[in-house]
Amino acid sequence: MRILGVASASAALTLGLAGNALACNISEFSAVAKCDGTKGVISVTDKDPSGVKATITVFLESNGADEKQVGEPQVVEGTREGVTVDFSEDWKPNATYRVHVKAGNQVDEDIKPNLVTPAEACKASDESTPPATPSPSEEPSKPSEPKPSEPEQSSEPSESESTPAAETGDNTPSPAGDSNLAETGSSSNTGAIAGIAAALVAAGAGVMFALRRRGAANNR
Repeated sequence: MRILGVASASAALTLGLAGNALACNISEFSAVAKCDGTKGVISVTDKDPSGVKATITVFLESNGADEKQVGEPQVVEGTREGVTVDFSEDWKPNATYRVHVKAGNQVDEDIKPNLVTPAEACKASDESTPPATPSPSEEPSKPSEPKPSEPEQSSEPSESESTPAAETGDNTPSPAGDSNLAETGSSSNTGAIAGIAAALVAAGAGVMFALRRRGAANNR
């Protein structure tokens, strides 16, 4: 009986130690403030090998009291290697945050000590890389003025090309009775000739009239 009692006590002690080894503990949680590019982040890591679900809540502290809650509570299941959850927060330098852990019936307390942010805030993108000053040789050159475009050549012929020039005739007068008669059927001197003929007819008539009067006078 004494041997059986000793064996039972040893088994109970072993089981108790194993249970304590697998229990979730606040020491398995840690928090840090860091920068994700230009944004502030508060990261909480759970290294609980038992994988008990834990709810993490972060508060900004002011004069020993909660000033505001950062985001919404997040649930994490830890591993031996550690699982991290991030809270986006534009934290200020030397600010204090309280990180509370609630894991079933095993843990319901804050990570100690409270989290204090670094003395330098996250830098903006324009401050991280100052713009390089171009050297005189690298100064951008002025854009050259565009050349005026030449007028488009029209495929249609111009008026001087499409309309042939009128032929000009020879202004030199042609001999009388030659080309003028052939072209118009009468000479340009027809009027003068007709006047001379009329004068000759009138003169002949006057001569005949005078001769008749003289003959009549002689017969008397």
